[in-house]
Amino acid sequence: MIKWLGLLLALVLPGATLTAANAQASYPTRPIRLILPFPAGGAVDHVARLVTARMAEDLGRPFVIENKAGAGGVIATDATAKATPDGYTLLLTTPNRTISAALNAKLPYDAEKDLVPVSVVAEVPELLVSHPSAPFETFAGFVEYAKKHPGKLNYSSAGNGTLPHVTMELLLRHTGVGVAHIPYRGAAPAMTDLLAGQVQLKMDTYATANQHVAQGKLRALAFASRERSTLMPNVPTVAEMGLPGYEGILWIGIVAPAGTPKPVIEKCVGVPARGAHAGPRRAAQARRCRARGRHAGGVRRADCQGSRTVAGFGPVGQDHARLTNHRSTDLSGRCPAATRSDDDMTQGLPRATQRQHAGASAPRIRFAARSC
Repeated sequence: MIKWLGLLLALVLPGATLTAANAQASYPTRPIRLILPFPAGGAVDHVARLVTARMAEDLGRPFVIENKAGAGGVIATDATAKATPDGYTLLLTTPNRTISAALNAKLPYDAEKDLVPVSVVAEVPELLVSHPSAPFETFAGFVEYAKKHPGKLNYSSAGNGTLPHVTMELLLRHTGVGVAHIPYRGAAPAMTDLLAGQVQLKMDTYATANQHVAQGKLRALAFASRERSTLMPNVPTVAEMGLPGYEGILWIGIVAPAGTPKPVIEKCVGVPARGAHAGPRRAAQARRCRARGRHAGGVRRADCQGSRTVAGFGPVGQDHARLTNHRSTDLSGRCPAATRSDDDMTQGLPRATQRQHAGASAPRIRFAARSC
């Protein structure tokens, strides 16, 4: 009996292995579901639609975007963690992935073990905006008014434990002012109430606030980027307004359920971006940036502690670009090796450092060669 069982296994297992290998080699054979932790209309949703349009073109299969808002991204993350690890369910995640793990002692999933990183696709600097009816027109005016009238102002965010919530609280702590937090189930509804004047402030992004600022429906008070943006050169940074080193960057990345076959992940990461470096102008730019020790789309690394800034993705900065360009802090173009410490649970949270910063460029999403 044992002999026959061994023979049966010898015949079946190679066939099963071959079938699995063939499935991975032909991936994808059907549409891919991309889960978003926020509702449609926000910056994450905008990035998702840009990214999936390109990935669908390269992979030859469409993407189905599913918005699962709520609980600061926990609902969407849990759905992804429990999905079949076959590459057909992915999650577009943000710093809420690490922030939630730091703020919640109990989660329905293990943030480190139940998900595997695929790629970081964008980094978006935050922009503090206010309703025009607010009794101030500048960042300095906001701080002055808030100090004289504690508790009179409200700010909206995409939800508890999201990056805008944490970066705004960091800002309030450093300025010593009190502003009430009104959490929403995503950036889009938070923006809706800001435009209606129900709240006075919001930590948003240029992509979703620019049109409203241009129309006079909102005021841009300060960027949370390292230096001023060329898109709004007259808008100061929080850092230059008295908080040196303050920075709020919304990184956006793709993760998959743990157990997703490595060849499937590599195929997603390795999709050739045929148009990313197309044309002699892009090639010339790449050569100039390499000569300066920088990558064509940004810096050689996201920063000198890239694996800590973009938690769970490792030192990924060499294969994606910020939506603000930075110079390396090392003239050779290299960053010191990142070290890990007991505060690694704070990965992905906003930083307040004293490092020198370089200028911001026009927002864009960069698809690096051999990167999705």
